[in-house]
Amino acid sequence: MAKPLTDGERRKQISVRGLAGLGDVAEVRKSFNRHLHFTLVKDRNVATRRDYYLALAHTVRDHLVGRWIRTQQHYYERDPKRIYYLSLEFYMGRTLQNTMVNLGLQNACDEAIYQLGLDLEELEEIEEDAGLGNGGLGRLAACFLDSMATLGLAAYGYGIRYEFGIFNQKIVNGWQVEEADDWLRYGNPWEKARPEYMLPVHFYGRVEHSPEGVCWLDTQVVLAMPYDTPVPGYKNDTVNTMRLWSAKAPNDFKLHDFNVGGYIEAVLDRNLAENISRVLYPNDNFFEGKELRLKQEYFVVAATLQDIIRRFKSSKFGCRDPVRTSFETFPDKVAIQLNDTHPALAIPELMRILVDVEKVDWDKAWEITRKTCAYTNHTVLPEALERWPVSMFEKLLPRHLEIVYAINQRHLDHVAALFPGDVDRLRRMSVIEEGDCKRINMAHLCVIGSHAVNGVARIHSEIVKQSVFKDFYELEPEKFQNKTNGITPRRWLLLCNPGLADIIVERIGEGFLTDLSQLKKLLQLLSDEALIRDVAQVKQENKVKFSAFLEKEYGVKVNPSSMFDVHVKRIHEYKRQLLNCLHVVTLYNRIKKDPAQAFVPRTVMIGGKAAPGYHMAKMIIKLVTSIGDVVNHDPVVGDRLKVIFLENYRVSLAEKVIPAADLSQQISTAGTEASGTGNMKFMLNGALTIGTMDGANVEMAEEAGAENLFIFGLRVEDVEALDRKGYNAREYYDSLPELRQAVDQISSGFFSPREPDCFKGVVDMLLNHDRFKVFADYEAYVECQARVDQLYRNPKEWTKKVIRNIACSGKFSSDRTITEYARDIWGVEPSALKTPPPSLPRD
Repeated sequence: MAKPLTDGERRKQISVRGLAGLGDVAEVRKSFNRHLHFTLVKDRNVATRRDYYLALAHTVRDHLVGRWIRTQQHYYERDPKRIYYLSLEFYMGRTLQNTMVNLGLQNACDEAIYQLGLDLEELEEIEEDAGLGNGGLGRLAACFLDSMATLGLAAYGYGIRYEFGIFNQKIVNGWQVEEADDWLRYGNPWEKARPEYMLPVHFYGRVEHSPEGVCWLDTQVVLAMPYDTPVPGYKNDTVNTMRLWSAKAPNDFKLHDFNVGGYIEAVLDRNLAENISRVLYPNDNFFEGKELRLKQEYFVVAATLQDIIRRFKSSKFGCRDPVRTSFETFPDKVAIQLNDTHPALAIPELMRILVDVEKVDWDKAWEITRKTCAYTNHTVLPEALERWPVSMFEKLLPRHLEIVYAINQRHLDHVAALFPGDVDRLRRMSVIEEGDCKRINMAHLCVIGSHAVNGVARIHSEIVKQSVFKDFYELEPEKFQNKTNGITPRRWLLLCNPGLADIIVERIGEGFLTDLSQLKKLLQLLSDEALIRDVAQVKQENKVKFSAFLEKEYGVKVNPSSMFDVHVKRIHEYKRQLLNCLHVVTLYNRIKKDPAQAFVPRTVMIGGKAAPGYHMAKMIIKLVTSIGDVVNHDPVVGDRLKVIFLENYRVSLAEKVIPAADLSQQISTAGTEASGTGNMKFMLNGALTIGTMDGANVEMAEEAGAENLFIFGLRVEDVEALDRKGYNAREYYDSLPELRQAVDQISSGFFSPREPDCFKGVVDMLLNHDRFKVFADYEAYVECQARVDQLYRNPKEWTKKVIRNIACSGKFSSDRTITEYARDIWGVEPSALKTPPPSLPRD
């Protein structure tokens, strides 16, 4: 087979990436050499690969700065309504290539770097991922920032600058081992510290009520230092800001306590304050009620609201003097979107500022707060809901507890007036949960304090209305909306799959990159032999490239002509990696039983991180690696079946594996995955989906036609019926011989001969307390996988389905999602206007 083009060679063929004009190339070279010289002139005369990376990063950053300043000036002068996206997570990945793509600089940089005898792809690999998120929720925030900038919205992402992001995962003897992610070790060329906007945040203390008002006294102060990262839109000269807060101890921290001789101890204790922004909590869809986490949540909210109010008061560029004094217009100028309940304290904090500081009367303040805030729900799993102990809340935020009680009292009075005598309804709808340990239900606080509540896929939004917030929906149905998630096609097609982007541009032009619905034009070309050939060829090239990567990084040899069956996401029981394992063992047993039969060769890749405290998730990883140890070394199997655990799955690895995948596994129990976004990335990149009717899979099947996905298993109604009847895993175990064989092998130590009891706990869970009904879907799943094999044997028909899927993936652009948020929740219109580039003089 002809050696595939490198991404570098491929880019040069692509018009979308900006033609490398000679002037641009010369300018990039000159700038690169200047940066390299100043980097090296300090103390060395030999450049390392990292020096080259930093010189390029600074060269690209230079192209951002003028646009960034101009965009912010533009906002100050126009004074549009501003959108504040509050999130405890922003899973950004790498920035260099995305910035080059969005500025249309990639070809110029590629050519300039090539002329200097360097390889751009090699330099891109030096950059650390900004891993400030756990998975879907944090990555969604990153896609949303890209879309808000591309749509010209005056938007800001606000979060925490964690010193340590999501841990790096190492696999040692088949077990997950966590390593700290010291991502800032070599500095971060994309951020700019803004000490002039440093703000105080208060904790602890006591509350004093007097005729003059309420005072929160004797607090501990921590300073919030902002770091700004530019967020460029796609070729529209708009550059928005992501502002992340870092905790700093004040200089007098613990020194006013007159602890004689305690000076050294006091300075060392500064760490206690600065620990607030030290590390991302590594839990996905799980609530761990730790005080440090509550501190993080208040820290980001308190700093951000001060910043929002400062910006609201001084609207003209460069002016710090308050211009606005009335808060009447606040909701016309400010929209706050709460990404899950993590920033829910924005509601009582905004109330505290309006009532205690700005002396707005309570009812007016509450009206302003509700009109300003909106809440996105991300999960229906009960263990994920944030329920803070009142005792902890009262110690840390005494004034906020009073405000929450007052909000709740008025809310319950309202409900009681509408439903007299319905005490059970009052109990169900209260923000305060009574019991051994009184708790604050943050989701209830968000619903009460917001003017809009949305789920993240149609089926999820229905579940939200019909079960999770049923009582609230009956009270205010108009408040509840759906906003199906999306992904940015810049990172998730143009950047990660240039080969596919190229053949699409050849057929339908490049308009689809900012209007993904244009992919529908490909439907007219479903039988175009050349397109079918090109799509299949690009997929094969991506597979060859990923195979080479696996061999280089992990020393694993795979067969690039096998089906790449990929299951990558956080490890969680509800995502049912165990169902995949049972299928793999079943395939293995079929090969062993009849080695002469013709099998479709498969490389099964499973990847994802387990929360460090989640024992079952860590056992699932050990099971995958153990099955791999047996299957991969069985000579009878050969290269017909391989099982690979993809270590340290993260954004930059997703960008490599997704374009190479043939089959995408989206197999959560119906009703548990709110949306999923990996499912959309695979669809856009030419993989077919095997999945349940859960999350956005439902809408993917609707867009492409259910017959063009491999849909199997229980629907939500079936799951509910099974719950009413009582799920009995043993019935399936007893009646399905292949299932019984696989389960017995896992249980008996066939895959763990040195530790025969290793997986007894996993099997016990599957048989006796499996909330996610793995066995109930086993038979349908294995049958469905046989249909996958059957179609894969017919490459042309497979590729036609792939093209149909790509053509129907337009709905799943985050541009569409953000346009809906803008119109239906924030009350702003996306703007096609370009920001004037810095080269143009201002009016």
